[in-house]
Amino acid sequence: MTKQSESANEARARVNAARAARPRLRDDTVTLAHGAGGKASAALVEAVFIEAFGSPDPAELADGAVLDVPAGRVAFSTDSYVVNPIRFPGGSIGDLAVNGTANDLAMMGAQPRWLSAAFVIEEGFPVAELRAIAADMAAAAARAGVAIVTGDTKVVPKGAADKVFITTAGIGVVPDGRRLGAEFVQPGDALILSGPIGSHGMAVLLARGDLALEADIASDTAAVGGLVEALYAAGVTVRWMRDATRGGLATIANELARASTLGIWLDDAAIPVEPEVRGACDMLGIDPLYVANEGCFLAVVADAARAITALQDAGASAACVIGEVSSDPAGLVVVRNAFGGTRLVDMLVGDPLPRIC
Repeated sequence: MTKQSESANEARARVNAARAARPRLRDDTVTLAHGAGGKASAALVEAVFIEAFGSPDPAELADGAVLDVPAGRVAFSTDSYVVNPIRFPGGSIGDLAVNGTANDLAMMGAQPRWLSAAFVIEEGFPVAELRAIAADMAAAAARAGVAIVTGDTKVVPKGAADKVFITTAGIGVVPDGRRLGAEFVQPGDALILSGPIGSHGMAVLLARGDLALEADIASDTAAVGGLVEALYAAGVTVRWMRDATRGGLATIANELARASTLGIWLDDAAIPVEPEVRGACDMLGIDPLYVANEGCFLAVVADAARAITALQDAGASAACVIGEVSSDPAGLVVVRNAFGGTRLVDMLVGDPLPRIC
């Protein structure tokens, strides 16, 4: 009997039989045997990752995925996640691993579709925590509208890694007519920020417990693809986009200035920062412009009013215009303060705070 001629009940019975025949995970912690490629490895993958992410047929797990990709342009991105602690107010390494790569695709004008996920797990890592991370990833993928279709698992000796590292790669489809790049940016364009800055970096920093400081700050980790689609659906002319992750808003503004050879002007008073975040930054002597984010992005658009309306209607209530593009000073970022003064903002030299990823 061929697969094509199987009835639904027969196919379901075959899959259930294959699942029942697979080794069961009986361990409470990850061991080196789980990375050896044998029964223990199969048990870990089946019980943790397939259980969370799903598989059309666990009897036919392969080392890759065959995808039906629409004709046209696709975007491809990859990133690794090594955040400490792995769970923090507002999210976890699992959320980051999905949202980060999905957002990188969205910033290229793509509609994220598929992700791969590779795990490097330290020997002794609790299986319950691994299940929780996988559940976070599955939930984040559902919210982002992407499928986790393939992956890999490696286990390293205790001390050779810090709990768990995750690498995700993603593919997205770029609809016809979407072209983004610094070469399209023009003087007079508006700089749009989709939400407040600094929340993620400060949430992770305070969660480490190394500082005698407590504040009600949660990470902003989230997929932004829906906001990007709202811009295009509203007919906004989008020139360039970038999510303000490691290095913060100041870093991506400098990347834009250098790539476009134009002047980037930011209005300090217009840049949204939650009061708790600003207070924590002030106490630690950290400029919020350099603090990492995981759920907001900077966009250069030709029609600011339409863009703000589209973003706010899509749920980004704090979206606002934070500056504009000018011919001068070429290749530099300038911040205007509320009193009319200005200061240049350069890229980071070293780390102004402990690294968060």
